[in-house]
Amino acid sequence: MPTCLITGANRGLGLEFARQYAADGWDVIATSRSLVYADDLKSIEGKVELHALDVTDFARVEALGQSLRDRPIDVLINNAGVHGDPTEAAFDDLDYRTWAEVMRINVMAPLKMSAVFVEQVAKSRQKRIATLSSKMGSMGENTSGGTYIYRSSKAALNAVMRSLALDLKSRGIALVILHPGWVRTDMGGPHGLLDPPESISGMRRVIAELNVENTGRFVNYDGSEVPW
Repeated sequence: MPTCLITGANRGLGLEFARQYAADGWDVIATSRSLVYADDLKSIEGKVELHALDVTDFARVEALGQSLRDRPIDVLINNAGVHGDPTEAAFDDLDYRTWAEVMRINVMAPLKMSAVFVEQVAKSRQKRIATLSSKMGSMGENTSGGTYIYRSSKAALNAVMRSLALDLKSRGIALVILHPGWVRTDMGGPHGLLDPPESISGMRRVIAELNVENTGRFVNYDGSEVPW
């Protein structure tokens, strides 16, 4: 059976990714910053292998990559991410230290994960990388302003992953940048329009249809294009 690696799999969208892939018989490699608070992840039935991983600890990322060096990974899912400060202040009163931390988690870490595990992805049959972004990173969709930290991190992530898609195309590796929709999770809040199972089912369909001909797209969970 194919194998997927999912970051930030202890809750929300990452947990639902792990649950659905495991239910379909996949080998799931699931990471969480701490396994102490990963009871829901531990309770998933199926072949789920757990690893404690802070994606901003690049030495730990490299160590995990080395320990899994012989494992083909069909789908790498860069799911881990943070919003930053949901009560973000005005543009002239931002917390720049928080901004730098969010950029490391949301932008640098997904690229580091992709770089470390690119050989394992290249060894697999499916050769796919999926990275969760947000419409909040879209320039074309921004009609309200504000949310500088989160918006800028997702816009930067989109730029990084678009470049990576082009760089990996010659190796037969396909990449997609995904907007999961407004989902009712800890990050999305209780007023979201979707529950995790619907969002994840949609994104899994997009991932399943991913190939080098349509690599590098920024798409909604339902497969529709999102403007850059």
